[in-house]
Amino acid sequence: MQGLVYIFIALAALGVAAAAYFGLTFSPIEAVVTALAFGSVAVVLTERQLRQRSEARLEKAVEDLARLLSTDAKAGQVLSQRINAIADANAGNRLEAIEADISVLGTVTRQLAEALAEFEETQRKGRGGGPVIEEPEVLPAEDEDVLPEPLVPEAELRAALDTNRLVFHIEPIVMLPQRRPVGYDLVPRLMREEGSLADSVDFMPRRGGEDIIRRIESLALDEAITIARRARTAGQPIKLILQLTRATLLDRRALEQVGAVLGANQAIVPSLAFAIPQSEWKAIGPTEKRHLYEFRKSGAGFVLTAAQSLRVDFAELEGMGFASVRFDATRFLRAPESFTDFHTADIAPYAKRFQIELCGTGVIDEQQLLSLFEDGVVLVQGSHIGRPGPVRADLVVERRPEPRRAGA
Repeated sequence: MQGLVYIFIALAALGVAAAAYFGLTFSPIEAVVTALAFGSVAVVLTERQLRQRSEARLEKAVEDLARLLSTDAKAGQVLSQRINAIADANAGNRLEAIEADISVLGTVTRQLAEALAEFEETQRKGRGGGPVIEEPEVLPAEDEDVLPEPLVPEAELRAALDTNRLVFHIEPIVMLPQRRPVGYDLVPRLMREEGSLADSVDFMPRRGGEDIIRRIESLALDEAITIARRARTAGQPIKLILQLTRATLLDRRALEQVGAVLGANQAIVPSLAFAIPQSEWKAIGPTEKRHLYEFRKSGAGFVLTAAQSLRVDFAELEGMGFASVRFDATRFLRAPESFTDFHTADIAPYAKRFQIELCGTGVIDEQQLLSLFEDGVVLVQGSHIGRPGPVRADLVVERRPEPRRAGA
C-alpha cells in the first residue's frame, strides 16, 4: 500500500513538471527542480502521517498490554490467595487421615470376610457331622495385684528420703530409624546403705504410702525443672517425662504445689510431660481431668504408659494433650489381638490420625525393633536402646538432706 502511494507521488511530480514546463514556460531545469520540491514535500507529509498512525497504534497496543498485565496481576493475586488457603488447609494431615481410614476400612473388610468364611465353614461342618471347632485360646490379662511386694521396706524408704538418698537417672526414648533421642524418662532410683541402686519397682509402694509417692513425685518435678532449665541455658534443650499418679491428683495441697511450680516456670514447662499409667487413667474422674487440663494449658504434655490395651478413645487423649501411648513391645508382637482388633500395621496410622504416636517399651533385641518399625511404630524404649543412667553433673543441683519429719 505504501509503495502505491509513492508511485502516485512520483506521477504527480511528473505532472507538476510538465505543467510548469508547458503551461508556465519554465525552463527544463526549473521544471525538474519544481517537480523534485513537490515530490519531497509530498513524501515528508506522507511519512509524517504514517508515523502519526504508527504512534497511535503503538499507544493503543501499550494500553491493551497494560490492561492485560493488570488482569494477569489480579489473576496472580487470586491464585496466590488460593494457594495460601490450600497451604493453610494442611492437606498432608487430611491425606494421612484418609489413608488411615482406607487402611482401617480394608482391615475391617478383610476381618469380616474371614469371619464370614469361618461361619460358613462351621455351618458346612455342622451339617456334615464334622468335628467341633475349638475355641481360640484367650490370653489372660496382666494383673497388677500379682506383682510382688517391694524389696525395700517402707521404713527404710522413708529414712532414705530423709537422708537424701533418692537420685534421678534418665532413660532415652528414641525415634526409628535414625534412633534419635526425642525425650528422656526421669527414673527415680534409691541408693541403699550397702551402696547398691534399687529401681523404682523395688521400693515404690504397691498399696498405701500415698504420702511417699507424692513426696517422690514432688522431688521429681523439682529435679526436672532444674535439669530442663540448665539444659536450655546450655543450648541443648531436652524433653523430660516424669511420673504422675492419683496420689498427687487426689491431694489438694500437692495439686496446688504442682500448679505453682508450673506457673513459676512457664518457659520450661513445654519441655516437661507427665506419664500417667493406663490403670490410673481409667480411675481418674472428671475433677482430676480438669486439673490435668489446667496443667495442659500451662504447656505441659502427657504420655499414657503401661497400656494393657490399645482399645482407647484416641480422640479424648488428643483433646487432653497426650502425645504418645506406650505398650509392652514383647507382648504386642507375641499376642497383638490382646491389644487391638486392628491389624498390627493399621493401629499406628490410626493413632497418628489423632496426632498420637505409639511407643514400644521393653525392647530387648534388634528383631523387635524391625518388627515394630514395619508396623509403623517409630518410638521405642528398652534395654536394647539404652538403660537408665545418671544425668550430667552440670545439669543437676545438690539437694540438702531434708529434716526428719515428726512421726515419720
